[in-house]
Formats: sequence, structure tokens, C-alpha cells
Amino acid sequence: MSTETTTTPADDGTVMVSGKAYMPDAKGALVPVETIKPAVKLEDELVRKIHGYAAELSAQIARFKGHCFEDLGSFEALLAQEYGATKGGVKGNKSFMTFDGTRKVSVQVSDLIEFGPQLQVAKSLVDECLAEWSEDARSEIRAIVTRAFNVDKEGQINRAELFMLLRMEIEDARWQQAMQAIRDAIRVVGSKVYIRFYERDRPDDQWRAITIDLAKA
Repeated sequence: MSTETTTTPADDGTVMVSGKAYMPDAKGALVPVETIKPAVKLEDELVRKIHGYAAELSAQIARFKGHCFEDLGSFEALLAQEYGATKGGVKGNKSFMTFDGTRKVSVQVSDLIEFGPQLQVAKSLVDECLAEWSEDARSEIRAIVTRAFNVDKEGQINRAELFMLLRMEIEDARWQQAMQAIRDAIRVVGSKVYIRFYERDRPDDQWRAITIDLAKA
């Protein structure tokens, strides 16, 4: 007797074989639906429901972001046509505001930075300085150095602490060489554009960010 071909999984995760409902487990094995515990099926239904909303919202946000940049770009093109100039500050950062000063859209450009092999030279020079300084001297600098060159869980150098080292005024020649090595190690490999939204009740109030990120909501 012939067996019907397995159908495409339904939205609820089930597949039909010879008219019988199955659900694939994490290993790909087909498990008869009637043998799956109710709590497990309920959890499956819950996750699929939430994921459905998430996918729809993600697509909506992507369309919204695209429309924002399109609208802002059109406005800037209009300014360029009328005045021969576009909005923009340092590195392309710019803000757009309502006439009453209570709504603002900010476009910010952030450099994507990597560090070259000069960073290892900088580390060696800094270690020489720390080795010759007394144990108690400049303990706060030792702490910053430790954090700066200690990689995080993603294997990334702590850039904020490195830049803090660059702001320190220390006359030691090797320290100055180390700081120059850090500057030479910095490589801008690209940029990322962020769009953010702010509001306030009155023009003299502090801005409040309109949060779209679920992690910060």
C-alpha cells in the first residue's frame, strides 16, 4: 500500500503523513502529535505566535526606517536645490526639528573602528612604563591600562578605555610613543548610520528619546 508524501509544515509546525499529524523535533524526527505533552504543545504555540508578531513588527520597522531615510533625503535634496547646501555637522551628523521645538529627528554617523598591529607595540611600551613606576604610583592609570588592553567576551579591545589613555598627559617619552602607536593602530573600516527620535513638552524641557529598541523599552 502506498504512503502519501509528507506535506509542507503548516504554520503550527505540524506535517501530515498519510493523513496523520506529526511535529518534527529538534533532531528532525517526526513525532505523532497525540504523543506530545500538552504543555510542550502549548509552549510551541506560544513561541510561534510571538515570533509571528516579531517578524511582522521587524518588517514594519524596516519599512519605517527606509521611509525615514527616503523622506529625509528628499528634504535635503530640496535644500540643496534651493540653497546649494545640505544639513549636516561633524561626520555627517544632523538634526531635523519641528517649528515649535518639541520634536526632533537626529541622524548620527558612527565610525566602525578596528586596531592594527601597532597596538601590541603600544602595550609593550606601556608595560615598560608601569614596570618602572613604583607600585603605588598612578594606581588609577594601572587600572585603566588593565581594562583597556583586556579583551571582552567578544574578543574586542575596550575602545573607551583606550581613548581615555590617549587623553592623559604623561611626559614619559615611552608613554608618548605608546600613545602614538595607539593612534597609528586606529583604522576606520566603515561607518554605520543611526536615526533617533526625541520629544519634549516645551522647548526648554530636556529631550526624551522615543524608544524603538525592545531591549531598552
